[in-house]
Amino acid sequence: MLNSPRPRIEGRITRMIGLTIEAVGIKCAVGECCYIELSAEQSVEAEVVGFSGDRIYLMPLYPIEGLQAGTRVVASSDSGKVPVGMNLLGRVLNGVGKPIDGKGPLLPEAETGLAGEIINPLMREPIKQPLDVGIRTINGLLTVGRGQRMGLFAGSGVGKSVLLGMMTRFTEAEIIVVGLIGERGREVKEFIDHSLGDEGLKRSVVVASPADDSPLMRLRASQLSTRIAEYFRDQGKNVLLLMDSLTRYAQAQREIALAVGEPPATKGYPPSVFAKIPKLVERAGNGEEGGGSITAFYTVLTEGDDQQDPVADSARAILDGHVVLSRQLAEQGHYPAIDIEASISRAMPQIIDQDHLQMAMRFKQLYSKFRQNEDLINVGAYVKGSDPDTDFVIDNLPSLNAYLRQGIDESFPLLQSMQQMIMVLSTPPAVEQNNQQQLHRPVTNGLQK
Repeated sequence: MLNSPRPRIEGRITRMIGLTIEAVGIKCAVGECCYIELSAEQSVEAEVVGFSGDRIYLMPLYPIEGLQAGTRVVASSDSGKVPVGMNLLGRVLNGVGKPIDGKGPLLPEAETGLAGEIINPLMREPIKQPLDVGIRTINGLLTVGRGQRMGLFAGSGVGKSVLLGMMTRFTEAEIIVVGLIGERGREVKEFIDHSLGDEGLKRSVVVASPADDSPLMRLRASQLSTRIAEYFRDQGKNVLLLMDSLTRYAQAQREIALAVGEPPATKGYPPSVFAKIPKLVERAGNGEEGGGSITAFYTVLTEGDDQQDPVADSARAILDGHVVLSRQLAEQGHYPAIDIEASISRAMPQIIDQDHLQMAMRFKQLYSKFRQNEDLINVGAYVKGSDPDTDFVIDNLPSLNAYLRQGIDESFPLLQSMQQMIMVLSTPPAVEQNNQQQLHRPVTNGLQK
């Protein structure tokens, strides 16, 4: 609940249907804020999401109780600024930039609007430098570049949040911005306490809008996360933006669009959803030459493990690569459950040398060869000597699987990931057991680099 600022224009509520409030006698542009005065002491902020003739449609940011026809609505003179600056590090905010961590008021360096400036694509610095994320499978086989935008595609319960938590601790980034959009409230506390930890939180800003928030609050939380990351990038910082999840952002926009009467198009999603996703994602990436960068990871929930889900399909076309998490691997206790056959980093060929690229391709080819012949091998129908690559995989499968697995508290830097890949691909069966032990020796924790 917020105190109403000095009114500029006022109107009256005529009706409320679902999430949408209809008001007359007030003229505001789409995107502007109003305050619904429930009493002399209480008012609730709402945003104009549409209009029809002389009627405007509002959606509140907070729950409304006691609303009735004739309630007064006043246009806000507030400019809708959000806080930014280094003083946000270590803090947890809601979707409108208010602290929810009980650590006192914010003391921001500046305030800015939610909409960032569009960067001319020809002025952006190319992706040319690899980023160490501390995850061996990603560093070695799906190398990510500084300023790249990646998607983590998976169904529920296969380790997306855990993988994000590992990245927050191990990635080489000056600033980390985490957007927890539409997740369970329990997971927000667990992510901050267990995944981030005290050391990770010191260099992070967390924007949290759990599932019981209004769709407008979830939408704003996504935009606020991106805007804070943009501010730090403009200061020359290398930023890691983690948003969990892009699907909840799309679902929030779907709720708003359907509430104001936009017709559904693809599996219940209105066209505005697929217009807003690229607008959000394109704000990440490298800045102008010599500036900072935003390396972004967006989780995408594939409902029912359907990789052709419309949001997943749209995100896959926009992002610079995708990491697919497999439920089958997760059920086998294989973590992180990254399906290297279905995953790709589109910037990888431009940011690593040819030796590394050839090793990664060789590793993928060997692993794919095993998956193609797995049923024959399991039933004993494969005759050894039929294919040299399949023979190599059969002899060295434990080493290949050990390379793809990693403990939650283990960090494997980029150089070590490459060295261990060389070791796995050149492993004679006689020394396989020794090499498996070497694969489980991380060099250092990413926060101590």
